[in-house]
Amino acid sequence: MAKKIQTAERVSEEMSDNFVFQRSKLAYCLAAEKIGGKVLEIGTGMGYGAHILAPKAEAFFTIDRYASPIDAGSAGKIHFTRATVPPIPFEDSMFDCVVSFQVIEHIKKDKELVEEMYRVLKPGGMLILSTPNKSMSLTRNPFHIREYTPDEFHRLISARFGEICAGGITGNEKIMEYYQNNRKGVEAITRFDFLDLQHRAPRWMLRIPYDILNRINRVKLLKKGNGLVESIVMEDYFYSQDTEACFDLFYTARK
Repeated sequence: MAKKIQTAERVSEEMSDNFVFQRSKLAYCLAAEKIGGKVLEIGTGMGYGAHILAPKAEAFFTIDRYASPIDAGSAGKIHFTRATVPPIPFEDSMFDCVVSFQVIEHIKKDKELVEEMYRVLKPGGMLILSTPNKSMSLTRNPFHIREYTPDEFHRLISARFGEICAGGITGNEKIMEYYQNNRKGVEAITRFDFLDLQHRAPRWMLRIPYDILNRINRVKLLKKGNGLVESIVMEDYFYSQDTEACFDLFYTARK
């Protein structure tokens, strides 16, 4: 069995991750309503999304730079490939749909990745893509090469795709309560960053402390949240316009 990836950057079904997990789950459920035929997912993660999408596809391929738990069992029509993108290790015009959630912000050659997504799609094929909204980030994430505002993300996708539906994922009052509690927790940590290392230090230097502090903060919010974290469900999030206030940018585009 593939080794579990112990990092707060890889969303899991642990309760401390519930705020992020339910948002991620909605993205997959929204995509499941749109996909069909031969589907490629870029970024398998812990594999929960693949099991939401695969039943809607005639054939489902998923790739990740790390070994995935779904690689171990009898996954049926789920075909896992371990690969680093770009490039995408498949032929031209092979897929009816390409799905990639919370990946492109990790990719140095983001424009090349968009080109590769276009290449492997069949004519008329659909791209479904999400990424964190930079406007809602509470601090610099050293695992991300960059984050995008709605305008920046639209320019990136529209450089190759013409038909684009620009949307986002937003939360209700319960979600915003957690977000504000999380903000206070982050501010309590970063107030000791007198030298502003979170913005000035190289990303590799910040990854381990960021990951540890991020996990500690999530667990703290779980323990002291008076049931708020446990009460969050997927329906507390909803599809919206790609405004400055949405948590994730959620775009669809056609080749």
